[in-house]
Amino acid sequence: MSDQHSFETLAIHAGNTADPLTGAVVPPIYQVSTYKQDGVGGLRGGYEYSRSANPTRTALEENLAALEGGRRGLAFASGLAAEDCLLRTLLTPGDHVVIPNDAYGGTFRLFAKVASRWGVEFSVADTSDVSAVRAAITPRTKAIWVETPSNPLLGITDIAAVAGVARQAGARLVVDNTFASPYLQQPLALGADVVVHSTTKYMGGHSDVVGGALVVSDPELAEELAYHQNAMGAVAGPFDAWLVLRGIKTLAVRMDRHDENATKVADLLTRHPKVTQVLYPGLPEHPGHEIAAKQMKAFGGMVSFRVAGGEEAAVEVCNRAKLFTLGESLGGVESLLEHPGRMTHASAAGSPLEVPADLVRLSVGIENADDLLADLTQALG
Repeated sequence: MSDQHSFETLAIHAGNTADPLTGAVVPPIYQVSTYKQDGVGGLRGGYEYSRSANPTRTALEENLAALEGGRRGLAFASGLAAEDCLLRTLLTPGDHVVIPNDAYGGTFRLFAKVASRWGVEFSVADTSDVSAVRAAITPRTKAIWVETPSNPLLGITDIAAVAGVARQAGARLVVDNTFASPYLQQPLALGADVVVHSTTKYMGGHSDVVGGALVVSDPELAEELAYHQNAMGAVAGPFDAWLVLRGIKTLAVRMDRHDENATKVADLLTRHPKVTQVLYPGLPEHPGHEIAAKQMKAFGGMVSFRVAGGEEAAVEVCNRAKLFTLGESLGGVESLLEHPGRMTHASAAGSPLEVPADLVRLSVGIENADDLLADLTQALG
């Protein structure tokens, strides 16, 4: 599949070669652990054991690489499994990483509670401020970690600018592209070294699979990551890979609807008297709006807002919602809402990454927008 094709075409066809045996237009689920060899070392297509490689996972990995414009994609059992593999590939004890001051709680936990015990140090910086990123770098900095848009505060980082800072420091730039998806943003083209995804979210798109991915352009780094992926073993199973591959086929049309609905939701919230602040990069008053407009195709389906009355009022909004389902995760066709301080970001409590207690995060789905607006209106009271 040529990388000259449009995104929508690549999403449907990249990695999705018709089955050579039957002509099936959907890649089969190769639910198999091992493969018959034609003599010792005589592998068919390079497959010997499904931890090392599986044809269904290969199809997904080829698709991921094509969509992000990278040389190689690697699929994992979860987004955090992908992050863990990346950290242990890039870093050794004593190395240092700059992470965002509004990173996903699970990412913070991985650095603060797991990698730190292995001797990896980290500093927190406002990655939307290039000078703050530069100031946080030490002689031991090996990676700069960015989420844009960030989770849950929807902060925007200028990827190209921070990529320049990373190059000057001799560090790798890692961009978590989960909130945007490759349909809205392609960090490798802007200078990033590694793209991270929780494919659980927009890539899968239907809240029925857990998965993660890494995509890179550097062939040497790709080989190192593939070695660690196999050595550590937290790979995507064939059925999970198949589910993500299926979800990706409708990614473009879903993201268009997510963005359309989120824009309407953000507009409603900005006018509601019980909302004190709306965090959505599509709003002209958002501090990262101009950068987001420059590096993203649209602004995505995630909206966060702060509620007048503090934490208890925010929790009550979550409890009163009916069409918006109270639950963790995001990026599915159904709308979700949550209280980050008590749910997805509880691990950041008491740290520099602690989120406001009056914050509610929305994953705006693809339902009828009027129904979503009505539900939020009644939930806010």
